[in-house]
Amino acid sequence: MTTRLTVHHLETSRSHRVLWLLEELGVPYELVVHRRDPATRLAPASLKRVHPLGKAPVVVHGDEVVAESGAILEYLADTFAPDPHGDLDQLLPTPRTAAHRQCRFWLHYAEGSLMNWLVMKLVFASLPRQPMPFFVRPVARALCQAVQQRLIDPNVNTALDFMEQHLASHRWFAGEHLSLADFQMSFAVEAALSRGDTSAAQHPQLHAYLQRLHARPAFQRALAQGGPVLMPV
Repeated sequence: MTTRLTVHHLETSRSHRVLWLLEELGVPYELVVHRRDPATRLAPASLKRVHPLGKAPVVVHGDEVVAESGAILEYLADTFAPDPHGDLDQLLPTPRTAAHRQCRFWLHYAEGSLMNWLVMKLVFASLPRQPMPFFVRPVARALCQAVQQRLIDPNVNTALDFMEQHLASHRWFAGEHLSLADFQMSFAVEAALSRGDTSAAQHPQLHAYLQRLHARPAFQRALAQGGPVLMPV
């Protein structure tokens, strides 16, 4: 009897990357979609019943409950080995190779460095629109703009240039083959291009990379299952 795999997915969130990997692997799964609070846009309390952190994604596979998208991607790759002759044969690159080192770096970079700045940009962009006394709003707007211009935007732009330079000599983040790094970086690239000060002319490699992701049938199936990747800013 096959052990049931359940994915707890939060709309417009990073858990899209998990759906994409499962679609690529052809692994059947049950999808439970959790809707954001319409006022706060935060995750609902229902996720607390799945995992104490109350965040998504969470994968339940038999007795295993796995949280954190990077850990989930590694768990799925370990548990459901891809076809060694397909285009996912380097999903987990051979240890002690350049591709393996690159894959490990980008797996950590996505959440450890890049997403911190992108989340800060989203927060500081939305703060002036929150309810507050009218006389406070100009101060809040000025403060948020200053933080974005002096701290957040320079770091986001540095990240965009860094990724652009890397992709100028690598088709995928770990090299010539799709790997776990691409699944982990997919949301970060979407968010960076959406929230950064960039265009296709400024960062052509990043935009071409995103087009390659969007063109994959499994990526499109994941969108059909889980909905849009990003929430409106």
